[in-house]
Amino acid sequence: MISFATSSDRAALEPVLPAGVLWDMDGTIVDTEPYWMLAEEELVAEFGVSWTHEDSLEIVGASLSHAARTFQGRGVDLPEDEIIARLSNRVIEQIRVEVPWRPGARELLAELKDAGIPAALVTMSYRAMAEMVVDAIGSDVFAALITGDSVTHGKPHPEPYLLGAAALGVDVADCIAIEDSRTGVASAVASGAVTIGVPLHVELPPSSEYTLWESLAGATVADLRAVVEARRAPVEQDAAAGAGA
Repeated sequence: MISFATSSDRAALEPVLPAGVLWDMDGTIVDTEPYWMLAEEELVAEFGVSWTHEDSLEIVGASLSHAARTFQGRGVDLPEDEIIARLSNRVIEQIRVEVPWRPGARELLAELKDAGIPAALVTMSYRAMAEMVVDAIGSDVFAALITGDSVTHGKPHPEPYLLGAAALGVDVADCIAIEDSRTGVASAVASGAVTIGVPLHVELPPSSEYTLWESLAGATVADLRAVVEARRAPVEQDAAAGAGA
């Protein structure tokens, strides 16, 4: 006898989404951008280089290699690795004094863990700094860490987010990425992840490519699932229309 799957059977077979959540760190989980900006200002001052707040905003979310090359182009006469090390170490010094948490981030991470939804940290900061922030959260909330010193191509290239999804063992298209910067959002969108932009220091313009939230304060797993459903609905409707053509 031939049996047919019911709608409830199909629902039971469908994966629970999001399959994973891919988190940016600087500006999303912690507001370390002022720490980076201070480190940048101190560095350029040694070389008498002109550097403004707007200059700092231009490199928010970019890879440290890109930032280092920017400083070299402005006249900071140091090797790329030394620039990265000096900036990173200065930021780490400030994090040791105070971890500047963003509202709602730790709470949402805890809820994801309780719901059994894996999370990966996808940051252009280097591993030593990322591990310091992860340790400060106080629980094993991340199943994977993708850092700036573990990728070939940094943001805005999609590689970091593709690696994050692969590390979780899930399809990036079934993941949500949470970002604060234009560079980071570009990376997440290019990877194929459903993307939520939560701007902080740099404005994110409205776009059909991602969803904008004002804050993570009060955000829940149910809210994340609603974003996935809203983003997938037009795709499913187009697929159904195509099948019926």
